[in-house]
Amino acid sequence: MQTQTTLHKQIAQFYDQSSGLWEAVWGEHMHHGYWKGPHDAKSPKQAQIDLMEELIRLAPGLSPGSRVLDMGCGIGGSSTYLAQRYGFDVTGITLSPVQAERAGERAKSLGLESKVNFQVANALETPFSTHSFDLIWSLESGEHMADKKQFLEECYRLLKPGGTLLFATWCCKDGALTAREEKILAEIYRMYHLPYVLSIEAYDQLMENVGFMPVHSLDWSREVEKFWDLVIDSSLNPAILGRIFQSGRLVVQGALAMRLMRQGYRRGIVRYGVLTGVKA
Repeated sequence: MQTQTTLHKQIAQFYDQSSGLWEAVWGEHMHHGYWKGPHDAKSPKQAQIDLMEELIRLAPGLSPGSRVLDMGCGIGGSSTYLAQRYGFDVTGITLSPVQAERAGERAKSLGLESKVNFQVANALETPFSTHSFDLIWSLESGEHMADKKQFLEECYRLLKPGGTLLFATWCCKDGALTAREEKILAEIYRMYHLPYVLSIEAYDQLMENVGFMPVHSLDWSREVEKFWDLVIDSSLNPAILGRIFQSGRLVVQGALAMRLMRQGYRRGIVRYGVLTGVKA
């Protein structure tokens, strides 16, 4: 059985190798976009910004100077956006040293060194004190967590009383899976270094069990599904395709998984869960 240490090394290596390519093709936001419907023709970058705006609407009561922890910060796209747009003081953590360094470079180039900082840290066992943050922002990192309950417990510990967890993550359908569906998920897990994912319903219950109250959950699968068509189209550009193969086995493997993700959404196997919970 894969240990957490091994998994964390694999995740770090994957993002060390792939983040530069992703930034060159799609920019600093390493997450889905948000489209209002099939006829919404906005650009992918605008859709990614809109997704962040839709998310932050779910966490009222914040103000300039609010302390935010970006769990799984990538190259700092969300962190710098939240600092620049809303004046939050943001700390970002990632398992990837390459991402942390690049995030710091980006923050410096934007003149945000006093508002954001980045470090390499394990989201299951962070180095921060209890009651440190007003908001924990976890945008598409929860799927990588080897122990979902431990992750949510750590988020709860870190939040100030009345603080909010804003959690957007890849999920699976609720209920029993067919053998074919299990095979598709297993391949996605293998190619993207995911230990497992949960259904939105299971996360809702787990967050309540940890102590968050109230908990609210949404299914944004239809709003984000278009993302995978656009990612696949962009990867077929000959120049980009060449860079994918030059970037190494892990990046090629991730590119091959894109069609599985599209298939997963279309079959309803993969879902996009958005959950919020308040610490009492």
